[in-house]
Amino acid sequence: MAGTPIADFWAEFRANRVAVVALAVVLLTVLATLAAPILVPQDPYDLANLTLRDARRPPGYVGTAGFTHVLGTDAQGRDLLSAIVYGLRISLGMGITAGCIAFAFGATVGAVSSFVGGRIETIAMRIVDLQLSFPAILLALVLAAVLGQGKTQLLIALVAAQYAYFARTAHGAATAERHKDYVEAALSTPLPARTVILRHIVPNCLPPLIVVATVQVANSIALEATLSFLGLGLPPTEPSLGMLIANGFQYLLSGRYWISIYPGVALIVLIVAINLVGDQVRDQLNPRLRR
Repeated sequence: MAGTPIADFWAEFRANRVAVVALAVVLLTVLATLAAPILVPQDPYDLANLTLRDARRPPGYVGTAGFTHVLGTDAQGRDLLSAIVYGLRISLGMGITAGCIAFAFGATVGAVSSFVGGRIETIAMRIVDLQLSFPAILLALVLAAVLGQGKTQLLIALVAAQYAYFARTAHGAATAERHKDYVEAALSTPLPARTVILRHIVPNCLPPLIVVATVQVANSIALEATLSFLGLGLPPTEPSLGMLIANGFQYLLSGRYWISIYPGVALIVLIVAINLVGDQVRDQLNPRLRR
């Protein structure tokens, strides 16, 4: 007896051990960030628990608070393991939030413009094509510099830099579905246009959009880290991974490698894991892309 589509999808996914390990890394990271207050020994936001006497201490150092700093401390005396876990929480939160908003906005622009057609479609897609001709990091840098530091400003910059990927993908998928017989039949009924879009066109556009979403979440995390590293993202009080790497960059040549290296490793592992999961999902949703 054939299994459900979800069971079949998971069975095929499990056949790729690398993808399973990558998924486990992503899920463990999410769980660790959710359980951060009870999992790590220190709250990096609590200035009352920080002391400069513990600043830039090597891994394994026993601090004045009495616990061992497994990964050492940073320039502010924060436990580096605690700061990394809280930084992962910020990076994942910003990446997922920006990805979801860009998904919703870009998919709406692409699907609606394809359905409406005419001048609206032409103008919308020319704007999208123009944006896609520039690197996303360049647009994010300009917007972040103009809007200033802060979570809301950074979120706007990330969404504006990435929605075009979803819009172009949704437009191509919607255009392919728009002229099929079942859509033409639905349009001949009294159903409102928005119902036809939501019920018939959007569901068939989801597979390629899901693939783009997995890639763009990883890109959002990388963009956030880059902007924070350059001082254009989150303020210094937010222990994002990019800010942690930037805070320790000046100490690399003095031998205090752990301040930058460990947050950088955590960032790379997370991005690679998300991309590996996305590659497997892409291969299963579109077998023609399999290597």
